[in-house]
Amino acid sequence: METAGSATEGDPLKRGEDGAETGTAPSAAELKKKSCKEVLGFAKLTHWRTAVFFLSLFLCLTIVFAFSFIIPCPVRPQYLISWNRTFSEAVTYDFLAIEDTSRDKVMDVLFVIKSTEGSQNNTCADAGLPSPCVFVLAVDGTDGATLWEHPLEPDFHWAQCGLDKDSSRTWDCLLSHSDRLTAVDKYTGDVRWWQPQPSGLHSTLPVLSVPDLDGDQVSDVALVASDNTQTQVVFLSGKKGVQIGSTVVLDFPEATNHLLHCTTKGSHYVLLQKDTGLYGLALWRIAAKAKAGMETGLKKDTHWEKNASPTSGLVPIYESDSVKQVLRTGETDDTPNLLLVTGKEVVLVDGKDLHLLWTFNTSSVLSQPSFGHFNKDDLLDVVVEEDVGNYTKRVIILDGKSGGVLWEVKLLATPNSPRPASIHTTNSFSIFVFWGMMPPETNLSVPSTSDRHSYMLHPVYSNVLLESNSSMDHIITFRATLLERGRHAAYILLTGPRTEGAEGTVVLSKRKLKQDVPDSNVLRIGTGGSSETNNDIKEAFNRLRFSDW
Repeated sequence: METAGSATEGDPLKRGEDGAETGTAPSAAELKKKSCKEVLGFAKLTHWRTAVFFLSLFLCLTIVFAFSFIIPCPVRPQYLISWNRTFSEAVTYDFLAIEDTSRDKVMDVLFVIKSTEGSQNNTCADAGLPSPCVFVLAVDGTDGATLWEHPLEPDFHWAQCGLDKDSSRTWDCLLSHSDRLTAVDKYTGDVRWWQPQPSGLHSTLPVLSVPDLDGDQVSDVALVASDNTQTQVVFLSGKKGVQIGSTVVLDFPEATNHLLHCTTKGSHYVLLQKDTGLYGLALWRIAAKAKAGMETGLKKDTHWEKNASPTSGLVPIYESDSVKQVLRTGETDDTPNLLLVTGKEVVLVDGKDLHLLWTFNTSSVLSQPSFGHFNKDDLLDVVVEEDVGNYTKRVIILDGKSGGVLWEVKLLATPNSPRPASIHTTNSFSIFVFWGMMPPETNLSVPSTSDRHSYMLHPVYSNVLLESNSSMDHIITFRATLLERGRHAAYILLTGPRTEGAEGTVVLSKRKLKQDVPDSNVLRIGTGGSSETNNDIKEAFNRLRFSDW
């Protein structure tokens, strides 16, 4: 028989206070009490859930209310389709920079004029300068209004902007004028520093932005100048403009087209042109000559240095008897390729290991080549204007991969025509812009400026050109660009007197790229033709959406 203390299936186990199992079943009162507690706990939990729900709803409504009524929505810039700024009795120069100076994410325009009075009633006399003096101006890309202007000592020599990119400098533009160098903040127009022009050095563009050489955590700059006997290099502090070390004299003349090239190993080379070709000279070699020990922070590239001359340190990049121009194929690439224009060919050299990629034979290149995407292989193609005689030029688009001809057309080489330009689209190709005149059916002796037109090429419709009448004024410089990231393609024209340095009417104008489409002429070229109507072609241009590279 089972003992009284044994638990059976009819007596459910009950855990006592000490945690031991007992066979005593809970009473009805205890079960009722326990059930009430559970119901009460559940009710409290429900109340908490309801409170959390309403609190979350209240927070959501507060946020929506704040963004809808309290925090203003960003206002997109209101562009004028076109605008003009006119300056009478002024002189202007071949300088035009496109930068965001107002911090509104819209590109603005910087340029230089020489006048007795600026556009904001600033006079040379008020600034204690001789009259006329040099004015540096920044105008708003949306409507052409003056953002700031700063008077400087005359005369103007050159200017370069965009020097604050990838650096810790507090200024962006460097100007050479009178006998001094002046660093200007593009946002305010304030002068950050000025220094006398280095003695005996009349440098040319471009200014080379170099790594920090003096250890002040600010990137520095290098100036290169050449004459018939020698080439000089001077390093300036990016922080204060003072010269770092001594002037380095290189024993070869006419080192024009100087650029700073960075290899895959992070070593910097100054590209210099001699009468026998293009050569690179390591920045660490030049820095060591300027000041002993200054080269310690600069990297060396053993692959490049194995080809360097043991005496001069020059690394041969391309040997030719007449290198006229040297360009980078892509400013955004880590190691861009190098495009060289010589007296008889256009050459593309690999920027990493210096091997020759392709060569295109040409007679005479009229203007500086430009780049764009004609096909969709993601490689930049090259636009070249070749002189073929009899006042005629051949506009050629060369394949960036092979150097073969992708497209060409013959135009009359009208005077004062800007170099070709292009703007990238969201469809992985570019719209190309160039200037000239389509040859008429009857013979034309000498084309004039009044015969000049601008042309747009859509790569999808390569047998069609869109022709529009251009400004009849003398063009000092021209830029096609995007005024806002990924949108609003426009071109900027700076026109002025025909004679350099002469006084007259200066006009800075902006026109939206699509503005001329409705009134343009659709020209059929080539043998294939196009089945689309003129309206279809124009609509294709109007549907374009533009993009950054």
